[in-house]
Amino acid sequence: MRRSALLSLTLGIAAAFAATAFAAEGDWYQWRGPQRDAICRETGLMKTWPEGGPKLLWKIDTLGMGYSSISIADGRIFTMGDRRRVQCVIAYDLKTQKELWATPIGGPHRDGSRCTPTVDGELVYAIGTDGVLGCFQVADGTLVWKKDFGREFGGKMMSGWRWSESPLIDGEKVLCTPGGPDAAMVALNKKTGAVIWKAAVPSLGGKGKNGAGYSSIVIGHGAGVKQYVQLFGKGVFGVEAETGKFLWGYNRVANGVANIPTPIVSGDYVFASTQYSTGSALLKLSKSGDGVKAEEVWWLGDDEFQNHHGGVVLVDGHFYGGTNKNGGPPTCIEMKSGKILWQEKAPARGSAAYLHADGRFVVRYESGPVTLVDATPKAHKIVSRFTPPKSKGPAWAHPVIHDGKLYLRHAELLMCYDIKG
Repeated sequence: MRRSALLSLTLGIAAAFAATAFAAEGDWYQWRGPQRDAICRETGLMKTWPEGGPKLLWKIDTLGMGYSSISIADGRIFTMGDRRRVQCVIAYDLKTQKELWATPIGGPHRDGSRCTPTVDGELVYAIGTDGVLGCFQVADGTLVWKKDFGREFGGKMMSGWRWSESPLIDGEKVLCTPGGPDAAMVALNKKTGAVIWKAAVPSLGGKGKNGAGYSSIVIGHGAGVKQYVQLFGKGVFGVEAETGKFLWGYNRVANGVANIPTPIVSGDYVFASTQYSTGSALLKLSKSGDGVKAEEVWWLGDDEFQNHHGGVVLVDGHFYGGTNKNGGPPTCIEMKSGKILWQEKAPARGSAAYLHADGRFVVRYESGPVTLVDATPKAHKIVSRFTPPKSKGPAWAHPVIHDGKLYLRHAELLMCYDIKG
């Protein structure tokens, strides 16, 4: 019986690990991908695109207005969009593109939704611009539970563009950032919504504004402590994953308009960048008594590198991304030194959203064009370029690659392109 029990336990653990590994490799189930780093680990993709762009396989034009990107899991596409007088979480069948369900989560915003839904097994989580976190059944969109950031946590935004965060699932917890004085970040039971802990953040300094920013939480292990790292109205900070205890904070990178890009964590290091005449910093985390301290390794001012909202990607010890307000001049920064190795003229107008896959960068500019870029610490080379169909407003939704296909959203449009090699 002991052998049988041990064998069953071993097989169960192996099966759970295999399922997790499969999900990480096979599905794009959350904001910026399985590891929240904007890196797709598929191979066998096109090294160049045909003139005029890859083959368009299909498009959907019923999403509703929004800047939300997409998640893909278990044969379904998940996103959000404003439809008439409501903001909805929406699911489509990946194979047929048939809409499976659309569940309201709150009122519409002036130019649409922001959050990218997070899928976890039979449940999917999303945050509306009204500050409501909802948990829904994947199968039919039924609401399981919801939390109102303002009413239940005293939450607020640092400025007027409303909540934009994509929730994080870690084990049995769902993490989010209401931005309240006693609940800057909260951990909830992912199945019931019950509060596990609330994290308060002390004053980090005079820069920025109180409240949540427009970023999303990432997991770090700096100084040997598992923690959740987030950029909010007063800067970047980390809290202990198990208890929500405040660990460290850094104010210099905050601005008073909108702190947006998702931080990047790498071992003991944290990178953060914001726009609006601010800049970028690399921090090193180390033990300090029974806590953690964050020390600035280097700082780049607004005339050197400031990412607005297209995001930055870390590849082989180098940061790649666009700089300036609603701008995308391509830049490469050596991580450890902060040295700018090159900075090129932007090939298109507006902010640039970066995605790395199979040795190339896919870069989507807000004015519409998409480039395939061979970028290394030595040089930046545009390999291919095309302009997909356009819709209203800026094309700010971040691109996604899944199963050899490139997904591009612009407002109510979602387009799928074949990029298999």
